[in-house]
Amino acid sequence: MSNAPANASADSAQFVNSLIRTVPDWPQPGVQFRDITPLIGDPKGLRVLIDLFVERYVDMKLDCIAGLDARGFIIGPIVAYELNVGFVPIRKIGKLPYKTVSETYKLEYGESTVEIHEDAVGQGDRVVIVDDLIATGGTMLAGKRLLERLGASVVEGAAIIDLPELGGSKLLTEAGLPLFTITSFSGH
Repeated sequence: MSNAPANASADSAQFVNSLIRTVPDWPQPGVQFRDITPLIGDPKGLRVLIDLFVERYVDMKLDCIAGLDARGFIIGPIVAYELNVGFVPIRKIGKLPYKTVSETYKLEYGESTVEIHEDAVGQGDRVVIVDDLIATGGTMLAGKRLLERLGASVVEGAAIIDLPELGGSKLLTEAGLPLFTITSFSGH
């Protein structure tokens, strides 16, 4: 189910969906990996995708787009550029060179940590977090917590794909984060 705005074309969302490749049994047996590389490799597909995000956020008076490591770094800066706002990377631990704030979150088996520069956003900055997909929601929730610890207001979480069966979108909305996704897939 797409959370596309009323004025976004269903045809555009379907076109985006049609360019996402499903790779069975990768990275492990039973997983249906949703591969965005055909989508972003297609000039029209990339343009339609970015236009859907820009249409969503153009009137929201944002201060920046925050992208989650690593695929949020692909679409996030393009959306930020089109909206004439800055881009903030939220990285895996140990990848940022300056003073950082970190957040550890649970994975299915274990934990992971993401970081942000301590001066990446200012008090009251309006931010949208971007990633390629929402699976379990842990990374986006950690990003939300980091941004809020630095004083930002996280307006929305955005992703190309929602995998609702993995529970991430439910977790995020229950944590008070509105979501915008272009398309969704059943069967992970």
